[in-house]
Amino acid sequence: MSIIDIRTVSHWIDGAERPSRSGRTAPIYNPATGAVQAHVALADQNEIDEAIASATQGFEVWSRYSIAKRQTVLFSFRELLNARKGELADIITAEHGKVRSDAMGEILRGQEVVELATGFPHLIKGAFSENASTGIDVYSLKQPLGVVGIISPFNFPAMVPMWFFPIAIAAGNAVVLKPSEKDPSAALWLAQLWKEAGLPDGVFTVLQGDKLAVDGLLNSPDVQAISFVGSTPIAQYIYETASKNGKRVQALGGAKNHMLVLPDADLDLVADQAINAGFGAAGERCMAISVVLAVASVADELIEKITARIADLRIGNGAGVDGVEPDMGPLITDVHRDKVSSYVDIAEADGATVVVDGRGYTVDGHEEGFFFGPTLLDKVPTTSRAYTEEIFGPVLSIVRVASYDEGVELINSGEFGNGTAIFTNDGGAARRFQNEVEVGMIGINVPIPVPVAYHSFGGWKKSLFGDAKAYGVHGFDFFTREKAVTSRWLDPATHGGINLGFPQND
Repeated sequence: MSIIDIRTVSHWIDGAERPSRSGRTAPIYNPATGAVQAHVALADQNEIDEAIASATQGFEVWSRYSIAKRQTVLFSFRELLNARKGELADIITAEHGKVRSDAMGEILRGQEVVELATGFPHLIKGAFSENASTGIDVYSLKQPLGVVGIISPFNFPAMVPMWFFPIAIAAGNAVVLKPSEKDPSAALWLAQLWKEAGLPDGVFTVLQGDKLAVDGLLNSPDVQAISFVGSTPIAQYIYETASKNGKRVQALGGAKNHMLVLPDADLDLVADQAINAGFGAAGERCMAISVVLAVASVADELIEKITARIADLRIGNGAGVDGVEPDMGPLITDVHRDKVSSYVDIAEADGATVVVDGRGYTVDGHEEGFFFGPTLLDKVPTTSRAYTEEIFGPVLSIVRVASYDEGVELINSGEFGNGTAIFTNDGGAARRFQNEVEVGMIGINVPIPVPVAYHSFGGWKKSLFGDAKAYGVHGFDFFTREKAVTSRWLDPATHGGINLGFPQND
């Protein structure tokens, strides 16, 4: 394929694809083959301004829609998504590389938030207090913010945006979505679906770009709020910059999620779930389990079980070959693959035992793909960067602990607080764990405790910066602002005359 044959993924502005005039692009790779399959436009300041201006106009229209009409559009979007989700899964697999069934699972979890958003009327209604003071009623209104920005990561190009935009749109806002430049096509597909569902032009805008686009959203006085998911350093930058500019912010950062395994746990269940949570999506998810804290008496047996299961994993093109889907696909880029490999080097240099080594992994017929094999490390020092930092790849570390207390102490001493899990058959230990561990999301015999849509997603400490968690009730609170109204309709004959004192209830 020659360079002139490669398509360029464009913006979505004013209800249609908008080719970029910036002259700047970035390559989009097929991670399974290593080949450039497209380019994505990188917005300049003029295009950033155009996108925000279009969203501002869209908000003026959409915010005047009745609740009933907004709900009709939400239901239509939900039905279209449900009918055509296979198309979206194919796009995700082609650009991200994840196994198609995993891409479909991502969509279904995002669809849960769409379904939550269809029931938005009772979540944005205000409250009313009649006769709060004599002849005075007090009531509250929940109103949309205006234009809101969503900055999403590469690892979930559909699900993460869907954590935010269904609720933001249901509440009456207009959205500018800045997807990752590594896999941007899912955002355009979603924009087209919104148009088919009847959403007015400008209410859902896709702005392709890099840091210039991000900063454009953060610094624009017309953008009222920012929702972000990504690494902790960027989340902190997003939070500090947007907050300085007077915006609401929900910025979800990185993680180092632990699984504490007590001696009474079912080790076959633990081994299965460690494989699923450590190597699913090639470890490229913030809720992946990356550290297994194994109480020493069961560590050797657990490592044997995990090692045996790794040997049976199939690694390959996420789209499948001859109708056979692998268990795990490639990483997103060669640069990221090499970074993951460097953490294994660090762990080994720091004294860890490499039980299963995924470095240098290749797949027949896809030798140029960005593959990294599932990796198991034992006896990882807790001082090693391979333990303290987020690897974001298929690397599972075993850290041996003497007891439950030592395991909890290790979890609580970390800088992240996203998710963690305990595997045990002891209800008392599980109850202690849920109360004592300092993280935002906890699994009990569940390795990836991502809450359902009517609860909220978000961690503690350096895993979350800002005003609110994602989706659930937190989401509706984030995307609306409350206005309190104090009302009195006077009888002209008994209005009470002049009184310069401070108003008092009676």
